[in-house]
Amino acid sequence: MNLQTKYTTQLQAGLGLVPETQKLLAVWRDGMGGQDLLKAALASGEFPTLAARRLRNIIIEAFCPRYLVDNAAPAKILKSTSNQITREDFRSLCFIFTSRANPILADFVREIYWPRYAAGAVSVSKRDSLEFVSSAVSNARTTSRWSESTVIRVARYLLGACADFGLLGSTTGEDRSISSFRISSNVASILAHDLHFRGLGDNALLRSPDWSLFGLESDDVLAELRQLSLRRELILQSAAGVMHVSWKHKSMEELADAFAQG
Repeated sequence: MNLQTKYTTQLQAGLGLVPETQKLLAVWRDGMGGQDLLKAALASGEFPTLAARRLRNIIIEAFCPRYLVDNAAPAKILKSTSNQITREDFRSLCFIFTSRANPILADFVREIYWPRYAAGAVSVSKRDSLEFVSSAVSNARTTSRWSESTVIRVARYLLGACADFGLLGSTTGEDRSISSFRISSNVASILAHDLHFRGLGDNALLRSPDWSLFGLESDDVLAELRQLSLRRELILQSAAGVMHVSWKHKSMEELADAFAQG
């Protein structure tokens, strides 16, 4: 577990929120903060079934921490690439940014989901989630000592978020089936470029914990980058454990244009 960041209950503001994120991005403009976005969203008429208070919670407690951090870099990435990628790829990008904002989800995926997947399990159970959250509370990983009802609620949110992002499927009793889940070439390309634009060196990029959200280790990441090199999106040189990348695209907009050109 990440010992530097305490777990919060912020995931309760919204699980995957993928459709809502798409609608909010259509309203959002560069420079908008949370309150500006709330006003624009209310005026847009795109959320007729949501009460103003619920819409506010989604924007302030979920959308802003996920997508308006780092000078709104996540929102800019999604907005610039969304028309060139599939709905599944958009959902995967939302998964990355939501996991960055909610370390409890990221660690649950790394420590519970992928070990179950690797062991050949067919489902993740409510008990798995409850034990993970209870252990986090016992190990002082939470911002405060959560009540039993909060533990149960957060455990449910973790399974629901994994389902929203495509890691888990249908429910059988208290279990959720494990879905076939992998990173696509476009998502790998966007993530690699995002890490590069955030200032990570080429070898540090291989070790970013973001890749492990997709069950990838350094060797797997290197294989993904080789595929991107074959697609001529970058130039990769690797020898004796040292990697060097020549980055052809200088911005996410340039990368999106390359996607559009096929």
